Formats: sequence, C-alpha cells, structure tokens
Amino acid sequence: MKNILVINSSINGEQGNSSLLSKELTSSLALQSNVIIVARDLNTPILPHLTQPEMTAWMMPVNERSEEQVQLASISDTLIEELKASDVLVIGMPMYNFGIPSTFKAWIDRIARAGITFKYTEQGPVGLLADKKVIIVAARGGVYKGTSKDTQSQYLKDVFAFIGITDVEFVYAEGLNMPTKEESLIQARKEISTIVSKLYQSY
Repeated sequence: MKNILVINSSINGEQGNSSLLSKELTSSLALQSNVIIVARDLNTPILPHLTQPEMTAWMMPVNERSEEQVQLASISDTLIEELKASDVLVIGMPMYNFGIPSTFKAWIDRIARAGITFKYTEQGPVGLLADKKVIIVAARGGVYKGTSKDTQSQYLKDVFAFIGITDVEFVYAEGLNMPTKEESLIQARKEISTIVSKLYQSY
C-alpha cells in the first residue's frame, strides 16, 4: 500500500487544468493499485502567507505556547505530517505570471522547517526527508519548458532537494491557451499513463 498526497493550487479549483490532470493521474493509480489518497486544495480554505507570529510559534517549546501559538503552529505541523506520511506527492502546478501560485509558496514556507524537514550542518543544509517521489503536473498557457522563462522547474527541484527529496518528475501540459491545446493534453495524458504504469510496477 502506498500513501499519495495530492496538492493543488489552481485558483480555478477542481476545474483548473492542473487540478484535472493531477486527478486523472491519481484516479488511474487508484484503479490499478491499493493506495490511500489524501488531497489538499490550497485555496479551500485558502492558505495565507506566512507571518512572523506564526514562525515565532514554531520556535516556542510546545509546553510554553499560548493558545493562539498552538493554533498557529498547528498549520505547519499538519502540512508537514501529511508530507511525512506520503510515499508519493502529486502536485498540480499552474503557472501564474511566470511563477508558482502564491498559495503554493505559502505551503513551501511551512514545510521547509529547520530541525524538522532539514538541518544545518558545517557543510550546509541537509534534507531530512527521503524515499519519496514527487510528480509535478505543470499546466501552462504558453510554451516554456526548456527556456529561460521556465522559472518553475529548477526552483521546485531545488526546494524538494533542500528537504531531501530528489526523485522529482514533471508532466508538462503547455500551450493550453494556444490552438495546440488538445494535442498538448493528449501528450500529457500519455505521459501520465506511462508514469502510472511505472509506479504500479514498483508497488
């Protein structure tokens, strides 16, 4: 049995292209294998930006936190526990103005915590999470893969490597606001089918 965590951040909710494709991936996997799927939409309810009081709450000893600090710390604690419990992380990733959604950045800010998901050493930071796979379904209106305008791919690889996760695979659905939309979706679905087959074989 595998635990799959699905993170979506499209402002279009379940109808966003990235959300629809990530759902197709996980639904196909669930049909072929015994999996547990936990899904989180970062817009329902919306995940707010990280604040100084919330970060301060993390650093307080648990038994010294005020009621408000307990509530603030629980946001990050819950997200990290979901991530730790997962074997596979599926991310529906739209591109907004050449970057990741701000809600996903807010998620990153809460799961990258010193002493919990990474630690500092004399040689630099070392990730504390391992043996996890990340599949990023990147949906874009234009075509950016392999160009300098693709500000997402390397950034996301770096973020996950920072916390110890180096097995990161991308499915690109590009040109979705262009006449080639249908061809792009067909190709993305072929790649999803290949990934599902590989994952099924590894279970």
